[in-house]
Amino acid sequence: MVGVDPAKQATLERWLSVERLAPYRAACGGDLAAALALYEWNAEVSAALGTTLGHLEVLLRNAMHEALTTWTTSRFTEPRWYLDPAGVMSAESLADIAKARSRATRDGRQETPGRVVAELNLGFWRFLLARRYDRGLWHPCLNRAFGRQPRRGVHDAVKQLHDARNRMAHHEPMFNRPIGDLRATTIQVAGWICPVTRDWIDIRCRVPQLLATRPAP
Repeated sequence: MVGVDPAKQATLERWLSVERLAPYRAACGGDLAAALALYEWNAEVSAALGTTLGHLEVLLRNAMHEALTTWTTSRFTEPRWYLDPAGVMSAESLADIAKARSRATRDGRQETPGRVVAELNLGFWRFLLARRYDRGLWHPCLNRAFGRQPRRGVHDAVKQLHDARNRMAHHEPMFNRPIGDLRATTIQVAGWICPVTRDWIDIRCRVPQLLATRPAP
């Protein structure tokens, strides 16, 4: 690691933890300086990919929210789809919604659909794309949010991205993951929803530049 002497490198390894740096050491043939450089790069590329995934998450939840709202308003005269007027939500999904409604109204705030939606995490939206909702939600409305792509393809792509985001949230290694493919999947899913927003996300994504600067082992 340029500019850091061996004693300081050892201190960094102690406080970052030997266990956490072990995969980086292994990838660098045991060289601690190189492992620390790779660790730093891993943090940068994870942050860049995380930003791009964050843009997609906002796009995805808004698209699904719009499709669900249109459907329940038309079919049940109830725009608040999260009240489950169709009676199709699982107990797990209803529990997530209850928690989201509680968080949305903390400190005496008035409940609005937008606030509730903002409190529902990517895992919630991913599970609404699961096979169990094929008849109850996908065919009646959610397919419209993704340009009528096959449900399984949408679910599998979102699952892959959700798993990657969880990994990054726990500061786990990404250098040994297909970062370029994850970026491509993110852009692809965004394109299914809105080509204009896809292009906006694509242009601002720093992942390609960072992949070109990965430290050599």
